[in-house]
Formats: sequence, C-alpha cells, structure tokens
Amino acid sequence: MKEVLTQPRADRRRLSYVPDPEQIRVSADRRGRHVLDADLSDTEYLEKLRMLSLRYAADFDVLVQREGQWRRREGIRAQASDISATGLLLRLPSEHPELKPGDKIRARFNIPPGAMPEGFESGVKIDATVVRRFEAQGEAGQVEYMLAMEFAKPLTEYMQRKRWGYSVYSASALLLGTVLFIMLLRTESLIYFKYNMVLYLYSLIAAAFLLTRYLFGALYRDVPINPSYTPGVSIIIPCFNEAEWIKRTILSCMNQDYPVDKLEVIVVDDRSTDQSVERIRDMIETIHNEAERYATKDRLFYTVLPENAGKRAALVKGVEMAKHDLVVFVDSDSFLDPTAIRHLVQPFQDPKMGGVAGRTDVENKYTNSITKLQTVRYYIAFRIMKAAESWFDSVTCLSGPLSCYRKDLVLKYADDWLNQKFLGKPATFGDDRSMTNFILKEHRTGYQDSAVCSTIVPSRVDVFLKQQMRWKRSWLRESLRAGGFIWRKEPFMALFFYVGLIVPIAAPIVVSYNLMYVPIVHGIFPGTFLLGLLMMAMLMSLAHLLLRKSRLWIFGFVFCLFYEFVLLWQMPVAWFTFWKSTWGTRDTPQDVEARLKKEARKRKGGLTG
Repeated sequence: MKEVLTQPRADRRRLSYVPDPEQIRVSADRRGRHVLDADLSDTEYLEKLRMLSLRYAADFDVLVQREGQWRRREGIRAQASDISATGLLLRLPSEHPELKPGDKIRARFNIPPGAMPEGFESGVKIDATVVRRFEAQGEAGQVEYMLAMEFAKPLTEYMQRKRWGYSVYSASALLLGTVLFIMLLRTESLIYFKYNMVLYLYSLIAAAFLLTRYLFGALYRDVPINPSYTPGVSIIIPCFNEAEWIKRTILSCMNQDYPVDKLEVIVVDDRSTDQSVERIRDMIETIHNEAERYATKDRLFYTVLPENAGKRAALVKGVEMAKHDLVVFVDSDSFLDPTAIRHLVQPFQDPKMGGVAGRTDVENKYTNSITKLQTVRYYIAFRIMKAAESWFDSVTCLSGPLSCYRKDLVLKYADDWLNQKFLGKPATFGDDRSMTNFILKEHRTGYQDSAVCSTIVPSRVDVFLKQQMRWKRSWLRESLRAGGFIWRKEPFMALFFYVGLIVPIAAPIVVSYNLMYVPIVHGIFPGTFLLGLLMMAMLMSLAHLLLRKSRLWIFGFVFCLFYEFVLLWQMPVAWFTFWKSTWGTRDTPQDVEARLKKEARKRKGGLTG
C-alpha cells in the first residue's frame, strides 16, 4: 500500500536547522519574518517563524483572479507546485504576460488532506501579491511558466479567523455539554446503584477515571525552554529491516536546532535482512560529505551487531557507545521535528527526573481510514493521557518513537532489561514500558508535549491488529510489574494507576453484560449504556478538534466503535497469552521459532492423518 505523506520541500542545505559553528549563516530563517513582530531571541517566535517558512510539495488546482473578476468564477486556472503558510508557487498554463510582480490578485483553492500539516485541509479564498515570475524546465523537458505569490496574511492567521476559531468555540461548548451530560448519566448510576452495585460502581469509576484524565491533561504545561540549558545528548536509532524509512530518520535526528558539540547520532543495525545497512551507509556518507563543517564525522556513525539479538540489545549497544550523559531512543521509522531535542531535555533540569517522553504524531495519517483513526488515538493518548500522568511525574510508558533517559540509569538496569523473562519466556517486546518501569521505580518520569516526532503506523488491518495484540500483552505484563511499586508514588497517581488497570481488564465483561445479557435475558434495549459510549467518543473527538482544529476529529468516533467491537475483544485473548514473546509483524528469532514449530505441527498432523 502506498503511504500518503506530507512532502516538505527539501532545503538546499541538508542540515538547515543546525546552528552554524562558523557563524556563516545566523538568520533563523529567511521567509515570513515581516509578518511577525517579535524578538529574534524569543524561542516561541522562532518556532512560529519556522512554521511559516516550511514549504510543501503540492499538486492541486488554483484559480488566480485579478481585480474585477473577484465576484465571478473567472480567472487563470493554474496548478500549485508548492505551498507554505506565506505563499504559493504556481505552474501557469501559458505565459500570461498581464501578471507582473507587484500585482494584487486573489487566489481560490482547496488544500487537500496531506498537502500541509493536519488542520490546514480547507477551502481558501485569500488576497495575495505577485512577487516573482520565471521559466523552469519541466520533467518532460518542456518550458513551464512559474508564478510566485505571497499571501496578504499567513494561512495560520487566515485559518484562525475563518475556520480554526469556529472549531475552537464549537468544540469548547460541545465539550462542556458532553462533560455535563456524562455527569448526569452517572447521577443515574447513583440512583440505581442499589439494584446492581457492581455494574454501577464500575460505571462510576470508569467515568471518574476518564474525566480526571482529561482534567489533568488540560492542566498540563510543558517545561519551558531555558536557552542556557543544553546538556550533551546521544541519539540511538535501533534498526531492523527499515530500509524504506531509515534515511529520513537519520537526517531528522541530525538536523536538530541544538549545539553541534552537544549532539551525536548512533545507528545500530540489528542484522537487517533487507537493504537497511546500505541505506544507512549511504545517508551517513552523504551527510559527512555535504556537511563536514558541522563536525558530522565526529558525531554521526553506525555499527552492525554480529548477530540478530533484538531491539533491546541494539539500544544497549548504542548506549555503551554514547559519550553524552543523556541518551535519546528513536525508532527507525520515526522522524523528529527540528526542535524536538531542545524541548525534550528541559525536564532534566530536575535532578530526580529519570526519563522523558516526547509526543508522537502519525506521519501517514491520510493513507486510509485505519491510519486516520490512529491519528486521533495517538494524539489523545499523548496530549491527554501521558500529559495527565506527567502532572504527577509518573508517566508509565516512555514511548519508543521518542524518549530520553539518563545514560547511567540505562546502564544500571541494562542486564536486567536484556535478560528479562516473564513466566520463563524472554520478554522481547514492550521494551519501552519495561525500561520505564525500571526508571519509574526510583525516579520521576515526565512528558514534554513540545518535543514532537512523527511515526509510520500500520495501514493494513491485519498488521494493525497484530500490533495492538502485542501492545496489550506488554501493557498487561508491565502493568502487573508496576503495580508492585506504584503505590509508593503520589497517592492520587497510585489510585489513578490501579483504576486504569482494572477498567480495561473488566471492560469485556461489562460490555458483554450490557450489550448481550441485558437485551437477551431482560429484553431491555441498552440505550443508556450506548449513550454513555457515545459521550466518551465525543470526549475524544471534541478534544482532538479543540486542540488540533482538524477535520480528522470525526475519526475519534470511528476509533471508539472499532475499539468496542474489535480491539476490546483482544483483551481476553491477551489475558491467556500475555507470556508470548513473538512480535507477529516481523521475523524476530522468536517469530521464526514459533513459525517453524507451527509448520512442524502441521506436518505431523498431516502424517498422522
């Protein structure tokens, strides 16, 4: 399946965000500065400036209108070549000499999903100024007439006034109404409590659990950037059969707005059987050759393990090679924002902080419905759920796509981590939850929402279901481990954790009772229960709409339906198989062993038959 990805236009310099050690280039960026009025030393301003300057490859229709045509659907029909928040580059169908630099025009177009970051998909009618005309050679060798225009105001401001503002007001009002309605439904649970204490107690606990998570998620705030705090960081990228994405991952890790002498990147290949090693070598050699003055030869290198030993072994090998005190784990199909590391390290100003997770967004969100529903789920899981845990400095999973640890702590627990077994079976997945448990037992763990990466999620249903089963098994296994010490943490967080453990485990029983037993035995339509599910789905969807202003918010409902009728029923299977160590989506040694055993059983059965 072809993944649909937003395509940023490559800068002519591969490491365009790396601070220049020779001070040849000191400007934060060259586009969009005049539309903002702020100090260049302001990091928030620089981030806004970066967002305004990002250009994306585009291919959609644009209607260019001159004065006198604005009230009619007349004008020049052109094709977008690239787009940014501040302007458009167009391919004109012919020369059109009447359009000259300085001309005032109006552009009408629809930004399709995936052309720009989430939230920009919308119809646009905006005033602009022609800033440049030129001729270029097309892919087929023909002459193309290009026109560059600058918007009268950035698309960010346009969207805020036209669509984002309405989204915020609507979502805020509906969220308040949803919360009040949920509380009203739980009042009904109190009234009928005496008729079925277990069921209604579960309903009250589940509602209180979810509402408090959204409350603390709303109260969460990032640790602000301290410009003078830039500790040394070593990024470790474990790789196994990720030839398609590894080049982009390496480049994103190197292209960080972080001091050159404080950042290194180590790629550890776990004996890939595809073209990963060749792709790793090619990208590293390219960066070494094109960006030598950024000391890349001293801080970007790779190694290949002598045999396939698993993700944990690859990560530990990278940590052993690291020269800095903080180590960042980045999955080989994840891509960092240029300011991710600068934001990620800020909580470590607290000496008791042992590990910090960044936010993970979905990169291939517009591929199909499966990736769209994961987009909403990922955002709520990080921005609400992890943020709520971070309020108590007790994030229970520092996720694999982007997380940072103190190097000495990883080395302290390395042997136990590598040799971890559960019921006699090697623990080969759930490495992020497992290491988090080691850290959390004696230290704090946090979340930094402004440290952003994006990752490739499964776009096929079968792969997605296997991933979810693996995650449920590791969640159950590691939650049982954490339950042994989490009571020593802040009391409300401990209660938070134990309720969060009981609710998902009991959910299949509660859903079966309400949707099957009650209608069949008592002949009562489960309207109240279904209404409660609808309210919980609205809570997720509206929170996404409020915070992301994206049209994908409706897929929060889709995810909740998919969860109730499909994913929920993986939980009973996970209860009885959570000791399994196979991934199901890649040929790890455990997967190969399991497949050979299965084939041997089939052959034996055939012979017996």
